[in-house]
Amino acid sequence: MPTKLNLAGPHGQIYADPTPSTDEDAFQVNNTSAAYYNSPYYLANKNLVQPIPPPRPGSPASIDLADYLPADLMAAINAAGSITFHSTGDTGAAKVSARQNAATALAEEAAVADAMAAAVQAGGARGPAFFFHLGDVVYNFGEAQYYYDQFYEPFREYDRPIFAIPGNHDGMVFGASSTAPQVPTLAAFLANFCAAAPGPSPEAPSIARSVMTQPGVYFTLDAPFVSIIGLYSNVMDSGGGIISSQGGMYPISDVQLAFLTSELTRLKPQRQAGQRAIVIAVHHPPLSCDAKTGGSGGLMQDIDACCKSAGLWPDLLLSGHAHLYQRFTRTVNGRQAPYIVCGSGGFAATAPMGGVPPAGTVVGDHKLEVAPIVQFGYLTLTTDGKTLTASFNSAPCNAPVKQLDSVTVDLVKGVLTAGGSAPAPGPAPKPTPKPVPKPTPKPVPKPTPKPVRKPTPKPKPPAPKPTKGGGKKRPR
Repeated sequence: MPTKLNLAGPHGQIYADPTPSTDEDAFQVNNTSAAYYNSPYYLANKNLVQPIPPPRPGSPASIDLADYLPADLMAAINAAGSITFHSTGDTGAAKVSARQNAATALAEEAAVADAMAAAVQAGGARGPAFFFHLGDVVYNFGEAQYYYDQFYEPFREYDRPIFAIPGNHDGMVFGASSTAPQVPTLAAFLANFCAAAPGPSPEAPSIARSVMTQPGVYFTLDAPFVSIIGLYSNVMDSGGGIISSQGGMYPISDVQLAFLTSELTRLKPQRQAGQRAIVIAVHHPPLSCDAKTGGSGGLMQDIDACCKSAGLWPDLLLSGHAHLYQRFTRTVNGRQAPYIVCGSGGFAATAPMGGVPPAGTVVGDHKLEVAPIVQFGYLTLTTDGKTLTASFNSAPCNAPVKQLDSVTVDLVKGVLTAGGSAPAPGPAPKPTPKPVPKPTPKPVPKPTPKPVRKPTPKPKPPAPKPTKGGGKKRPR
């Protein structure tokens, strides 16, 4: 493949290989991590949360895209008046079973990564500016030795920065002892996404991509026309995401609640001025119709409490975890916002467990807009601060990319202008019975009353004539 001139960040970051090789069809390090599900530490602690690593000392809560893209590209975005970016989650190619070998697993992730890279190359300065990963970068326990096969090699041609929040598999830990993990939680994620300075990854020295310098596992990315607030929802495989102690139920701090409230408060004036969209990204979905990776009630309550305190709600919420695509519309205070699950980045596209309601089903304040799409793919998002469009693109192996869903939100009015669905059909209404006319009763003739004769009055006697003198006649 010919050498090409690639993007260089303002602090020496490199994002794509100048001479990328062909896609690999075998793991460089054979993935045996499924065996760790039987390790003493995991078995003893699988239903417990892990501690949240603190941010890097002295680092701010937010980072600016201008510190990762060159000035000419930032100028092009501002001149165009809008920004486009990518998002998906659950990319790690590690699902190997009797029905799927390593070559198939690698090819499925590569198809998504290659499609995204091609969109960047085709778009040039007006193409996607970055990729925001929704977690589960590496399976099954976020081990460092698998970062080459599952992250750096598949995205070696993606010539833009890749930001990420960790998923449960990035933070899960194992160990030969039930009392202490073999490696601290999120150790490899911190080394590759929260480094103190850019440079080559120790896990992939032959790949040009630099490690990222995010401040921690939760942070805000400020870009032109959009801010993305990323949260870490811990390590539960089922049972929902956890970002706080939930009132003392879990032994972790509430630092992310304070962070989220503070960031929403900081961004509120710009949002009200129509200068930027506000997106919240968290690996576990607050809403999902999958029985295993179903919606997280405690997570939703925590996010809602922060939004209520700040007086600002997100224009869009992005999640992964469920290995498919789902889209809901949630209405809060009369405003509509998409809640999208896109965990279809390359690891085992999986149909929902349990019965799935039809598209259009309304439950409480949210509606399932489309039937779940069980295909590998990614999101392309565009916003100018006043409207926001999110499109889901399938990226199957050896087939063209195809847009399968899209939604547009008017951020000023808080309504969907495209992508809404009709309410799900309910039971057929019972037919209204036609009125049966009552028979007109025949008139019953009233009996003719017999005439009553009035008695003939007797004539009155004539009045006596008055006597002379005008006096009355005395009786004798």
